[in-house]
Amino acid sequence: MPGTDESATSPVIDTSTPHPARMYDFWLGGKDNYPVDEELGRRMMAIEPAVRDVARANRAFMRRVTRWAAGDGVRQFLDIGTGIPTEPNLHQVAQAVAPGARVVYCDNDPIVLAHAEALMQGTPEGATAYAQADVREPERILEQAAEILDFSRPVQLSLVALLHFVSDEQGAYELVARLADGLAPGSRLVITHAGYIPGDDRLGEVDDQYRSGRITLALRSREDIARFFGGFDLLEPGLVRPDLWRPELDEAPGTRLDPSVAFYAGVARKS
Repeated sequence: MPGTDESATSPVIDTSTPHPARMYDFWLGGKDNYPVDEELGRRMMAIEPAVRDVARANRAFMRRVTRWAAGDGVRQFLDIGTGIPTEPNLHQVAQAVAPGARVVYCDNDPIVLAHAEALMQGTPEGATAYAQADVREPERILEQAAEILDFSRPVQLSLVALLHFVSDEQGAYELVARLADGLAPGSRLVITHAGYIPGDDRLGEVDDQYRSGRITLALRSREDIARFFGGFDLLEPGLVRPDLWRPELDEAPGTRLDPSVAFYAGVARKS
């Protein structure tokens, strides 16, 4: 599958500007980040002290929903905007429940390419692969993923902490709709997304900080985030903070977020 050849083993990583995947790694306590990522990460923490807890709650949600889906019979997973691997990663969670699960990670980020080999250490019974493609190329994503996944059967499509880096002008809603069109009935759509609360005087500062790092940020209202699930049946408990999505499924007590946090998670099923 593309993304695993020699060119993928030596990607050119720009360490002069911050990158969302590396900032996320910093917030999670990882080591795959650079001073420029830590600097912007700390500036964001000064504006929103809960950002580190949000990253942790978001990661816990991903593991929880994957474990739940695998236990509910889902055997195929497509994770777009993979980010830097943090153990246990999605394939490890899914294959711990269902060893035959098939997982395709998709990203177009050099820092993720550098870790592609680690992403593909799965079970002998299952399949784990990496596709190199940009989220704004849904046709290419589906074509590459089809080498591993059978799209005539249900697939869990995960867009975790991704869409708030894709603006409306870049076709955020259209690309999700195209990806959803390629899924069979019974498939799941998993989205987490940074939002905003109207009137929050920190919004301009947050946007300015990301712009200073040349990062596009597309915060959306809860209602606008819900639009991504059009054509799917949103499952209980609906679109909520990630720590509130079926927390009883956690293997251990997880991070609990302040009620004022505008970060949302939802899971929906295709009829």
